[in-house]
Amino acid sequence: MQRFFYLLTASLLLGLSIRTQAAPLRADTVRLTLPEAEKRFVESNLNLLAQRYNVSAAEAQVLQAKLWDNPTISLEQNAYNPQTRKALDVTRTGNTAVQVQQLFAIAGRRKAATSVAQQNALVEQFNFEDLVRTLRFQLRSTFYDLYYKQQSVGVYDKEVASFERTVGLYQSQYSKGNIALKEVIRLKAFLFQLRNEHQALLNDIASEHADLRVLMGDTSGAYYLPNADSNRLRSLSLADRSEEQLVDSAQVYRADLKARQASVQQQAQNLRYQRALAAPDLALGYVYDRAGNYIQNYNAVTLGIAVPIFNRNQGNIRTAQNQVEVSKAQLGQQQLVVKNDVQEAWRQARQTDQLYQGTDRETSDFDRLMKGIDESYAKRNLTLVEFLDFYESYKNNLVQLNNLRASRVRAFEQLNYAVGRPVFKAE
Repeated sequence: MQRFFYLLTASLLLGLSIRTQAAPLRADTVRLTLPEAEKRFVESNLNLLAQRYNVSAAEAQVLQAKLWDNPTISLEQNAYNPQTRKALDVTRTGNTAVQVQQLFAIAGRRKAATSVAQQNALVEQFNFEDLVRTLRFQLRSTFYDLYYKQQSVGVYDKEVASFERTVGLYQSQYSKGNIALKEVIRLKAFLFQLRNEHQALLNDIASEHADLRVLMGDTSGAYYLPNADSNRLRSLSLADRSEEQLVDSAQVYRADLKARQASVQQQAQNLRYQRALAAPDLALGYVYDRAGNYIQNYNAVTLGIAVPIFNRNQGNIRTAQNQVEVSKAQLGQQQLVVKNDVQEAWRQARQTDQLYQGTDRETSDFDRLMKGIDESYAKRNLTLVEFLDFYESYKNNLVQLNNLRASRVRAFEQLNYAVGRPVFKAE
Protein backbone atom coordinates (compact mmCIF):
# COMPACT_ATOMS: atom_id res chain seq x y z
CA MET A 1 0.00 0.00 0.00
CA GLN A 2 2.87 2.37 0.76
CA ARG A 3 4.22 1.70 -2.74
CA PHE A 4 0.75 2.54 -4.13
CA PHE A 5 0.69 5.92 -2.40
CA TYR A 6 4.22 6.64 -3.61
CA LEU A 7 3.24 5.95 -7.23
CA LEU A 8 0.05 7.95 -6.81
CA THR A 9 1.95 10.93 -5.42
CA ALA A 10 4.49 10.82 -8.23
CA SER A 11 1.75 10.60 -10.85
CA LEU A 12 -0.21 13.52 -9.41
CA LEU A 13 2.91 15.66 -9.22
CA LEU A 14 3.56 14.79 -12.88
CA GLY A 15 0.02 15.90 -13.59
CA LEU A 16 0.78 19.17 -11.80
CA SER A 17 3.78 19.72 -14.08
CA ILE A 18 1.42 19.31 -17.02
CA ARG A 19 -0.87 21.90 -15.45
CA THR A 20 1.95 24.45 -15.40
CA GLN A 21 2.61 24.09 -19.15
CA ALA A 22 0.88 26.35 -21.64
CA ALA A 23 -1.65 24.85 -24.02
CA PRO A 24 -0.37 24.46 -27.58
CA LEU A 25 -1.30 27.21 -30.02
CA ARG A 26 -3.53 26.60 -33.01
CA ALA A 27 -1.89 26.44 -36.41
CA ASP A 28 -3.76 29.56 -37.57
CA THR A 29 -2.96 31.59 -34.44
CA VAL A 30 -1.93 35.19 -35.08
CA ARG A 31 -0.51 37.35 -32.33
CA LEU A 32 -2.11 40.78 -32.40
CA THR A 33 -1.30 44.03 -30.62
CA LEU A 34 -3.89 46.75 -30.08
CA PRO A 35 -2.18 49.28 -32.41
CA GLU A 36 -2.19 46.64 -35.16
CA ALA A 37 -5.88 45.94 -34.57
CA GLU A 38 -6.72 49.65 -34.67
CA LYS A 39 -4.74 50.10 -37.90
CA ARG A 40 -6.70 47.31 -39.58
CA PHE A 41 -9.92 48.74 -38.17
CA VAL A 42 -9.32 52.20 -39.63
CA GLU A 43 -8.30 50.80 -43.02
CA SER A 44 -10.87 48.05 -43.50
CA ASN A 45 -13.99 48.57 -41.39
CA LEU A 46 -16.95 48.66 -43.78
CA ASN A 47 -19.13 50.85 -41.56
CA LEU A 48 -16.42 53.51 -41.56
CA LEU A 49 -16.08 53.18 -45.32
CA ALA A 50 -19.83 53.71 -45.77
CA GLN A 51 -19.84 56.77 -43.52
CA ARG A 52 -16.86 58.21 -45.42
CA TYR A 53 -19.02 58.08 -48.55
CA ASN A 54 -21.75 59.96 -46.68
CA VAL A 55 -19.23 62.67 -45.82
CA SER A 56 -18.08 62.86 -49.44
CA ALA A 57 -21.68 63.07 -50.62
CA ALA A 58 -22.39 65.94 -48.22
CA GLU A 59 -19.26 67.78 -49.39
CA ALA A 60 -20.44 67.36 -52.99
CA GLN A 61 -23.67 69.13 -52.03
CA VAL A 62 -21.61 72.18 -51.01
CA LEU A 63 -20.26 72.32 -54.55
CA GLN A 64 -23.76 71.89 -55.93
CA ALA A 65 -25.14 74.75 -53.83
CA LYS A 66 -22.53 77.15 -55.24
CA LEU A 67 -23.47 76.52 -58.85
CA TRP A 68 -25.41 79.09 -60.88
CA ASP A 69 -28.71 78.22 -62.50
CA ASN A 70 -28.38 77.22 -66.12
CA PRO A 71 -29.48 79.73 -68.76
CA THR A 72 -32.61 78.94 -70.73
CA ILE A 73 -32.54 79.15 -74.53
CA SER A 74 -35.77 78.87 -76.52
CA LEU A 75 -36.26 78.85 -80.30
CA GLU A 76 -39.47 79.70 -82.13
CA GLN A 77 -39.86 78.75 -85.78
CA ASN A 78 -43.04 79.18 -87.85
CA ALA A 79 -44.46 75.79 -88.80
CA TYR A 80 -45.99 76.87 -92.15
CA ASN A 81 -45.72 80.00 -94.26
CA PRO A 82 -48.98 80.43 -96.23
CA GLN A 83 -47.44 83.11 -98.48
CA THR A 84 -44.61 80.90 -99.71
CA ARG A 85 -46.44 77.67 -98.96
CA LYS A 86 -43.35 76.29 -97.22
CA ALA A 87 -43.30 74.28 -94.00
CA LEU A 88 -40.68 75.28 -91.43
CA ASP A 89 -39.59 78.17 -93.61
CA VAL A 90 -36.13 79.11 -92.31
CA THR A 91 -35.42 81.53 -95.16
CA ARG A 92 -35.74 85.26 -94.96
CA THR A 93 -39.40 85.01 -95.88
CA GLY A 94 -40.13 82.92 -92.76
CA ASN A 95 -39.95 83.87 -89.13
CA THR A 96 -37.47 82.74 -86.48
CA ALA A 97 -37.42 83.96 -82.88
CA VAL A 98 -34.69 83.24 -80.29
CA GLN A 99 -34.90 83.96 -76.58
CA VAL A 100 -32.14 83.58 -73.95
CA GLN A 101 -32.94 83.93 -70.24
CA GLN A 102 -30.77 83.75 -67.12
CA LEU A 103 -32.13 83.44 -63.59
CA PHE A 104 -30.34 85.49 -60.89
CA ALA A 105 -30.87 84.67 -57.23
CA ILE A 106 -31.17 87.76 -55.09
CA ALA A 107 -31.22 88.30 -51.30
CA GLY A 108 -28.19 86.01 -50.89
CA ARG A 109 -30.11 82.79 -51.66
CA ARG A 110 -27.16 80.93 -53.19
CA LYS A 111 -24.83 81.97 -50.39
CA ALA A 112 -27.38 80.86 -47.79
CA ALA A 113 -27.86 77.52 -49.56
CA THR A 114 -24.08 77.03 -49.57
CA SER A 115 -23.92 77.71 -45.83
CA VAL A 116 -26.65 75.12 -45.19
CA ALA A 117 -24.76 72.53 -47.25
CA GLN A 118 -21.49 73.33 -45.46
CA GLN A 119 -23.09 72.84 -42.06
CA ASN A 120 -24.66 69.59 -43.24
CA ALA A 121 -21.23 68.37 -44.38
CA LEU A 122 -19.87 69.31 -40.96
CA VAL A 123 -22.64 67.32 -39.26
CA GLU A 124 -21.77 64.29 -41.39
CA GLN A 125 -18.08 64.68 -40.54
CA PHE A 126 -18.87 64.73 -36.82
CA ASN A 127 -21.18 61.74 -37.28
CA PHE A 128 -18.24 59.95 -38.87
CA GLU A 129 -16.00 60.83 -35.93
CA ASP A 130 -18.67 59.64 -33.50
CA LEU A 131 -18.95 56.35 -35.40
CA VAL A 132 -15.16 55.97 -35.14
CA ARG A 133 -15.42 56.65 -31.39
CA THR A 134 -18.14 54.05 -30.92
CA LEU A 135 -16.56 51.34 -33.04
CA ARG A 136 -13.09 51.94 -31.59
CA PHE A 137 -14.56 51.47 -28.10
CA GLN A 138 -16.07 48.18 -29.25
CA LEU A 139 -12.76 47.14 -30.79
CA ARG A 140 -10.68 47.96 -27.72
CA SER A 141 -13.19 46.38 -25.32
CA THR A 142 -13.36 43.23 -27.42
CA PHE A 143 -9.55 43.10 -27.64
CA TYR A 144 -9.09 43.26 -23.86
CA ASP A 145 -12.00 40.89 -23.17
CA LEU A 146 -10.34 38.38 -25.48
CA TYR A 147 -6.98 38.93 -23.81
CA TYR A 148 -8.26 38.13 -20.33
CA LYS A 149 -10.60 35.34 -21.41
CA GLN A 150 -7.69 33.61 -23.09
CA GLN A 151 -5.80 33.96 -19.83
CA SER A 152 -8.69 32.15 -18.14
CA VAL A 153 -8.72 29.51 -20.87
CA GLY A 154 -5.11 28.81 -19.96
CA VAL A 155 -6.22 28.08 -16.38
CA TYR A 156 -8.85 25.62 -17.61
CA ASP A 157 -6.43 24.04 -20.08
CA LYS A 158 -4.01 23.26 -17.27
CA GLU A 159 -6.65 21.97 -14.86
CA VAL A 160 -8.40 19.82 -17.45
CA ALA A 161 -5.08 18.30 -18.55
CA SER A 162 -4.13 17.59 -14.94
CA PHE A 163 -7.50 16.11 -14.04
CA GLU A 164 -7.65 13.93 -17.13
CA ARG A 165 -4.43 12.33 -15.97
CA THR A 166 -5.68 12.10 -12.40
CA VAL A 167 -8.97 10.47 -13.43
CA GLY A 168 -7.12 8.00 -15.66
CA LEU A 169 -4.81 7.08 -12.80
CA TYR A 170 -7.64 6.61 -10.30
CA GLN A 171 -9.67 4.64 -12.83
CA SER A 172 -6.72 2.28 -13.15
CA GLN A 173 -6.44 1.98 -9.38
CA TYR A 174 -10.17 1.30 -9.07
CA SER A 175 -9.86 -1.50 -11.59
CA LYS A 176 -7.22 -3.01 -9.32
CA GLY A 177 -9.50 -2.67 -6.32
CA ASN A 178 -7.33 -0.10 -4.51
CA ILE A 179 -9.91 2.70 -4.25
CA ALA A 180 -13.71 3.02 -4.10
CA LEU A 181 -15.91 3.63 -7.16
CA LYS A 182 -17.54 6.70 -5.59
CA GLU A 183 -14.16 8.47 -5.53
CA VAL A 184 -13.62 7.87 -9.25
CA ILE A 185 -17.18 8.99 -10.07
CA ARG A 186 -16.73 12.20 -8.07
CA LEU A 187 -13.45 12.97 -9.85
CA LYS A 188 -15.08 12.32 -13.23
CA ALA A 189 -17.99 14.61 -12.31
CA PHE A 190 -15.56 17.40 -11.43
CA LEU A 191 -13.68 16.83 -14.70
CA PHE A 192 -16.98 17.00 -16.59
CA GLN A 193 -17.78 20.30 -14.87
CA LEU A 194 -14.38 21.70 -15.82
CA ARG A 195 -14.82 20.65 -19.44
CA ASN A 196 -18.27 22.27 -19.62
CA GLU A 197 -16.99 25.55 -18.14
CA HIS A 198 -14.00 25.39 -20.46
CA GLN A 199 -16.24 24.88 -23.52
CA ALA A 200 -18.57 27.71 -22.46
CA LEU A 201 -15.58 30.03 -22.23
CA LEU A 202 -14.35 28.87 -25.66
CA ASN A 203 -17.80 29.65 -27.08
CA ASP A 204 -17.58 33.17 -25.64
CA ILE A 205 -14.14 33.57 -27.17
CA ALA A 206 -15.41 32.38 -30.56
CA SER A 207 -18.15 35.02 -30.42
CA GLU A 208 -15.62 37.68 -29.43
CA HIS A 209 -13.38 36.61 -32.31
CA ALA A 210 -16.26 37.00 -34.75
CA ASP A 211 -16.87 40.53 -33.47
CA LEU A 212 -13.17 41.36 -33.71
CA ARG A 213 -12.93 40.12 -37.30
CA VAL A 214 -15.98 42.15 -38.33
CA LEU A 215 -14.55 45.28 -36.72
CA MET A 216 -11.24 44.78 -38.51
CA GLY A 217 -12.85 43.78 -41.82
CA ASP A 218 -10.97 40.46 -41.63
CA THR A 219 -12.07 37.51 -43.77
CA SER A 220 -9.10 35.22 -43.04
CA GLY A 221 -10.75 33.38 -40.15
CA ALA A 222 -7.50 33.52 -38.17
CA TYR A 223 -7.44 32.81 -34.43
CA TYR A 224 -6.12 35.99 -32.84
CA LEU A 225 -4.06 35.98 -29.69
CA PRO A 226 -4.18 39.52 -28.23
CA ASN A 227 -0.86 40.69 -26.88
CA ALA A 228 -1.03 43.41 -24.20
CA ASP A 229 1.45 44.97 -21.81
CA SER A 230 0.29 43.75 -18.39
CA ASN A 231 2.53 46.23 -16.57
CA ARG A 232 0.95 49.21 -18.34
CA LEU A 233 -2.50 47.78 -17.71
CA ARG A 234 -1.74 47.55 -14.01
CA SER A 235 -0.47 51.14 -13.99
CA LEU A 236 -3.78 52.64 -15.16
CA SER A 237 -4.83 55.23 -12.60
CA LEU A 238 -7.41 57.95 -12.03
CA ALA A 239 -5.03 59.93 -9.84
CA ASP A 240 -4.14 62.57 -12.45
CA ARG A 241 -7.70 63.30 -13.58
CA SER A 242 -10.69 64.70 -11.71
CA GLU A 243 -14.31 64.12 -12.60
CA GLU A 244 -14.81 67.83 -13.36
CA GLN A 245 -11.82 67.89 -15.73
CA LEU A 246 -13.16 64.91 -17.65
CA VAL A 247 -16.65 66.44 -17.92
CA ASP A 248 -15.11 69.63 -19.32
CA SER A 249 -13.01 67.63 -21.77
CA ALA A 250 -16.07 65.73 -22.96
CA GLN A 251 -17.89 68.99 -23.68
CA VAL A 252 -15.02 69.87 -26.01
CA TYR A 253 -14.13 66.51 -27.60
CA ARG A 254 -17.36 64.49 -27.89
CA ALA A 255 -18.15 64.21 -31.59
CA ASP A 256 -21.86 63.57 -31.01
CA LEU A 257 -22.06 66.85 -29.10
CA LYS A 258 -20.20 68.65 -31.89
CA ALA A 259 -22.71 67.19 -34.36
CA ARG A 260 -25.56 68.68 -32.32
CA GLN A 261 -23.82 72.05 -32.21
CA ALA A 262 -23.31 71.95 -35.97
CA SER A 263 -26.96 70.99 -36.38
CA VAL A 264 -28.01 74.15 -34.51
CA GLN A 265 -25.92 76.21 -36.92
CA GLN A 266 -27.33 74.26 -39.85
CA GLN A 267 -30.91 75.05 -38.81
CA ALA A 268 -30.01 78.71 -38.29
CA GLN A 269 -28.55 78.84 -41.80
CA ASN A 270 -31.63 77.05 -43.13
CA LEU A 271 -33.83 79.77 -41.58
CA ARG A 272 -31.73 82.37 -43.35
CA TYR A 273 -32.08 80.40 -46.58
CA GLN A 274 -35.87 80.14 -46.28
CA ARG A 275 -36.10 83.87 -45.71
CA ALA A 276 -33.97 84.41 -48.81
CA LEU A 277 -36.38 82.22 -50.78
CA ALA A 278 -39.15 84.65 -49.89
CA ALA A 279 -37.48 87.18 -52.19
CA PRO A 280 -38.28 86.35 -55.84
CA ASP A 281 -35.56 85.54 -58.33
CA LEU A 282 -34.73 87.98 -61.10
CA ALA A 283 -35.00 86.69 -64.67
CA LEU A 284 -32.92 88.64 -67.21
CA GLY A 285 -33.17 87.77 -70.89
CA TYR A 286 -32.60 88.71 -74.52
CA VAL A 287 -35.03 88.24 -77.42
CA TYR A 288 -34.39 88.23 -81.16
CA ASP A 289 -37.38 88.08 -83.57
CA ARG A 290 -36.58 88.13 -87.26
CA ALA A 291 -39.96 88.84 -88.82
CA GLY A 292 -42.69 88.48 -86.26
CA ASN A 293 -42.65 91.88 -84.62
CA TYR A 294 -43.42 95.44 -85.63
CA ILE A 295 -40.01 95.70 -87.26
CA GLN A 296 -37.75 93.23 -88.95
CA ASN A 297 -34.87 91.78 -86.90
CA TYR A 298 -36.40 92.81 -83.60
CA ASN A 299 -33.97 92.81 -80.60
CA ALA A 300 -35.08 93.30 -77.01
CA VAL A 301 -34.03 92.84 -73.38
CA THR A 302 -36.46 91.15 -70.96
CA LEU A 303 -36.68 91.51 -67.22
CA GLY A 304 -38.98 89.40 -65.06
CA ILE A 305 -39.68 88.96 -61.38
CA ALA A 306 -42.41 87.18 -59.43
CA VAL A 307 -44.58 89.48 -57.33
CA PRO A 308 -44.62 88.05 -53.74
CA ILE A 309 -48.28 88.68 -52.96
CA PHE A 310 -49.65 85.27 -52.00
CA ASN A 311 -46.61 83.04 -51.49
CA ARG A 312 -43.88 84.59 -49.37
CA ASN A 313 -42.59 81.20 -48.18
CA GLN A 314 -44.35 81.78 -44.84
CA GLY A 315 -44.84 78.10 -44.02
CA ASN A 316 -41.24 77.07 -44.68
CA ILE A 317 -39.95 80.05 -42.67
CA ARG A 318 -42.11 79.10 -39.70
CA THR A 319 -41.01 75.47 -40.00
CA ALA A 320 -37.36 76.56 -40.06
CA GLN A 321 -37.89 78.70 -36.95
CA ASN A 322 -39.34 75.70 -35.12
CA GLN A 323 -36.46 73.50 -36.29
CA VAL A 324 -34.00 75.98 -34.80
CA GLU A 325 -35.70 75.62 -31.41
CA VAL A 326 -35.81 71.83 -31.79
CA SER A 327 -32.09 71.69 -32.51
CA LYS A 328 -31.33 73.90 -29.51
CA ALA A 329 -33.36 71.63 -27.24
CA GLN A 330 -31.59 68.57 -28.63
CA LEU A 331 -28.23 70.25 -28.02
CA GLY A 332 -29.16 70.90 -24.39
CA GLN A 333 -30.29 67.29 -24.02
CA GLN A 334 -27.05 65.99 -25.52
CA GLN A 335 -24.98 68.17 -23.18
CA LEU A 336 -26.84 66.63 -20.25
CA VAL A 337 -26.29 63.12 -21.66
CA VAL A 338 -22.56 63.75 -22.09
CA LYS A 339 -22.19 65.02 -18.53
CA ASN A 340 -24.04 62.03 -17.08
CA ASP A 341 -22.10 59.60 -19.27
CA VAL A 342 -18.80 60.89 -17.91
CA GLN A 343 -20.01 60.98 -14.31
CA GLU A 344 -21.32 57.42 -14.44
CA ALA A 345 -18.21 56.12 -16.23
CA TRP A 346 -16.03 57.89 -13.66
CA ARG A 347 -17.87 56.25 -10.76
CA GLN A 348 -17.66 52.80 -12.31
CA ALA A 349 -13.97 53.18 -13.10
CA ARG A 350 -13.21 54.42 -9.59
CA GLN A 351 -15.17 51.62 -7.92
CA THR A 352 -13.68 48.92 -10.11
CA ASP A 353 -10.16 50.28 -9.66
CA GLN A 354 -10.60 50.45 -5.87
CA LEU A 355 -11.78 46.84 -5.84
CA TYR A 356 -8.82 45.84 -7.99
CA GLN A 357 -6.29 47.73 -5.87
CA GLY A 358 -7.69 46.15 -2.71
CA THR A 359 -7.49 42.60 -4.09
CA ASP A 360 -4.59 40.26 -3.49
CA ARG A 361 -3.36 39.70 -7.03
CA GLU A 362 -0.41 37.47 -6.15
CA THR A 363 -0.99 33.92 -7.42
CA SER A 364 2.38 32.35 -6.60
CA ASP A 365 1.13 31.37 -3.13
CA PHE A 366 -1.75 29.51 -4.73
CA ASP A 367 0.61 27.69 -7.08
CA ARG A 368 2.81 26.57 -4.18
CA LEU A 369 -0.26 25.57 -2.18
CA MET A 370 -1.60 23.41 -5.01
CA LYS A 371 1.63 21.43 -5.11
CA GLY A 372 1.11 20.56 -1.46
CA ILE A 373 -2.57 19.81 -2.01
CA ASP A 374 -1.82 17.26 -4.72
CA GLU A 375 0.74 15.56 -2.53
CA SER A 376 -1.48 15.61 0.55
CA TYR A 377 -4.39 14.08 -1.33
CA ALA A 378 -2.18 11.38 -2.79
CA LYS A 379 -1.07 10.54 0.75
CA ARG A 380 -4.72 10.52 1.86
CA ASN A 381 -4.18 13.42 4.25
CA LEU A 382 -7.10 15.20 2.57
CA THR A 383 -10.56 13.91 1.83
CA LEU A 384 -11.89 13.94 -1.73
CA VAL A 385 -14.24 16.81 -0.87
CA GLU A 386 -11.38 18.90 0.53
CA PHE A 387 -9.21 18.12 -2.47
CA LEU A 388 -11.88 19.17 -4.97
CA ASP A 389 -12.73 22.24 -2.91
CA PHE A 390 -9.11 23.39 -3.08
CA TYR A 391 -9.07 22.84 -6.85
CA GLU A 392 -12.34 24.75 -7.25
CA SER A 393 -11.01 27.62 -5.16
CA TYR A 394 -7.77 27.69 -7.13
CA LYS A 395 -9.62 27.84 -10.45
CA ASN A 396 -12.19 30.38 -9.25
CA ASN A 397 -9.51 32.66 -7.82
CA LEU A 398 -7.61 32.87 -11.12
CA VAL A 399 -10.71 33.14 -13.32
CA GLN A 400 -12.35 35.79 -11.13
CA LEU A 401 -9.09 37.72 -10.97
CA ASN A 402 -8.98 37.77 -14.78
CA ASN A 403 -12.63 38.86 -14.85
CA LEU A 404 -11.83 41.68 -12.44
CA ARG A 405 -8.86 42.75 -14.56
CA ALA A 406 -11.06 42.75 -17.66
CA SER A 407 -13.80 44.72 -15.89
CA ARG A 408 -11.28 47.31 -14.71
CA VAL A 409 -9.77 47.84 -18.17
CA ARG A 410 -13.26 47.94 -19.69
CA ALA A 411 -14.25 50.61 -17.14
CA PHE A 412 -11.27 52.75 -18.18
CA GLU A 413 -12.18 52.25 -21.84
CA GLN A 414 -15.77 53.23 -21.04
CA LEU A 415 -14.43 56.41 -19.47
CA ASN A 416 -12.35 57.14 -22.58
CA TYR A 417 -15.47 56.55 -24.67
CA ALA A 418 -17.53 58.90 -22.49
CA VAL A 419 -14.90 61.65 -22.69
CA GLY A 420 -14.49 61.26 -26.44
CA ARG A 421 -10.73 60.82 -26.55
CA PRO A 422 -8.17 58.32 -25.15
CA VAL A 423 -7.38 59.94 -21.78
CA PHE A 424 -6.19 56.64 -20.28
CA LYS A 425 -3.89 54.54 -22.48
CA ALA A 426 -2.49 51.10 -21.79
CA GLU A 427 -0.89 50.25 -25.14
